[in-house]
Amino acid sequence: MACRERLICAATDLVDQGKGIRFELDRHSKSRAAFVVRFEGEPHAFLNQCGHVPVELDWQEGAFFDDSRLYLICSTHGALYHPANGQCVGGRCAGRGLIPLPVVERGGQIYLLETD
Repeated sequence: MACRERLICAATDLVDQGKGIRFELDRHSKSRAAFVVRFEGEPHAFLNQCGHVPVELDWQEGAFFDDSRLYLICSTHGALYHPANGQCVGGRCAGRGLIPLPVVERGGQIYLLETD
């Protein structure tokens, strides 16, 4: 399998535990919403889909963190997810976490790693 890197954003666009950046990707021949956030200095990306019901998490574009800035939150159900790995940590996610996407930070940029 070949691996390609696709530019998502500049590294400076992501503030630790701040606003996330939305982007689109093709997954199973469909365009899907995704996002990247910075947590504890590292970028983490996920499909923008709650583990409970397939709705997007952010109620305002880029607003993925809860008020404490410790967890990602679904604005519809209040489900909480750990920003480092997408695991469900509370609320109506029934133990189902977010779907992580591989990203890398290099040369002041954040890239999505895509495989063929």
